[in-house]
Amino acid sequence: MIDNKPHRLSTVAPAVDLASSMDEQPVESTTHKTGIKNIVLVHGALVDASGWRAVYDILAHQGYRVSLVSQPLTSRAADVDAVRRVLDLQTGPTILVGHSYGGALITESGTDPKVKALVYVAALQPDVAESPFELLQSKPAASEAVKFTADGYAYLDPSHFHEDFAADLPEADATYMASSQMFVAIECLQAPISVAAWHEKPSYAIVATEDRSLNPDLQRFMYQRGKDKVTELVGSHAIYMSQPKAVAAVILAAARDAKQQQIP
Repeated sequence: MIDNKPHRLSTVAPAVDLASSMDEQPVESTTHKTGIKNIVLVHGALVDASGWRAVYDILAHQGYRVSLVSQPLTSRAADVDAVRRVLDLQTGPTILVGHSYGGALITESGTDPKVKALVYVAALQPDVAESPFELLQSKPAASEAVKFTADGYAYLDPSHFHEDFAADLPEADATYMASSQMFVAIECLQAPISVAAWHEKPSYAIVATEDRSLNPDLQRFMYQRGKDKVTELVGSHAIYMSQPKAVAAVILAAARDAKQQQIP
């Protein structure tokens, strides 16, 4: 396959420095400079879109129009359709962000011409004909607490949720997340990817170095293969909740770079 994607060296971006300065920036300044006003956030398996709230608030404060996808996790086709449904409502250039399994969804739906950059947050970044399950097996996660229902849905043993998914969040929050987790159909993870938008679109990625749900070495492998611009943050799989400023900083950098590259 010919890779037409712009070549970039994988780097560790100064996300923390940008994050620390965001509070001082005028609300209207960022979108005025970038020309990109739309950001779409896609959650992963086991959780819902509410986990993005802190990132949402930061980006909205910066003047962005932020939309969140609530996919059903019942089949990959249904989940991709849910992302495309939200993308259809965007007017103008858009940054598409995915966490965990959400990375597989932005990989397939990111071919939409409105999408100008992809951001992977401790997320799967499969290639064409590759399934998320295949990747997960190639470099297994530290957690061994995934369970399955009789009708083919996966979930995380609630007694291990804090340790394996959200170790850097308060225990009470992790307990609530464990009790309210969204089970994911196994088919979502077994279906191969039909198209990989990262071959054509600039992509950014965050490695959660203490991740027990998605092996950090697998994250590094995928992001190096994709020639992503990489930021490493010390944190759990729930890095977007525990370090929302640093995660928002990477998303803002993607929007800024898209303008600098003069993407229409």
